[in-house]
Amino acid sequence: MIQKLLLATNNKGKVREYRSLLKDIPFELVTPADEGITTEVEEVGESLEENARLKATILASESRLLALADDSGLEVDALGGEPGMLSHRYAGEGASDSDRVEYLLSRLKNVPEGQRTARFRCVIAIAIPDGDTELCSGECRGTIAFAPKGELNFGYDPVFLVPELGKTMAELSLEEKNSISHRGQAARRAAEILKRPPFSPL
Repeated sequence: MIQKLLLATNNKGKVREYRSLLKDIPFELVTPADEGITTEVEEVGESLEENARLKATILASESRLLALADDSGLEVDALGGEPGMLSHRYAGEGASDSDRVEYLLSRLKNVPEGQRTARFRCVIAIAIPDGDTELCSGECRGTIAFAPKGELNFGYDPVFLVPELGKTMAELSLEEKNSISHRGQAARRAAEILKRPPFSPL
């Protein structure tokens, strides 16, 4: 019987990416919704690392499954690192992806092209119920475009320009995005951790 790995998110965009990124690990990937888990872990940590660890340990303990959680954020240099940990709540509770993008662009309306540098960061935590926790991270650097472009992927992807490709993240296929993204980098490191004790079921 294949062991389950609980992805600590019901975000369809993230789940889609993780199912692609972790397709070669010896686990069945499930979500809280799949397992009937309704717990919402409040992100009260002071860093991406703390929030990822918090979500993974709480859901591992509740589900009695190995759990993988991430916390990620967009850090814009001209805004002193904002939105950072507040990326999802940057435009207020209940805001849509397009609301957040619009708000971010409004904050940057007077910032010239050469000063719009930014990075996406992702930290993944893997937790065993009542046991070990491992962290891994990834980072992708780019710039913030002046207007959204592309309809693929999610979040701030339509305005995150990857200079070496001349495209926003929202113009990349899932495979292209995963090959360079912050989440892709962190997930590849997580996949290696999941292939060895004490996490591997083999």
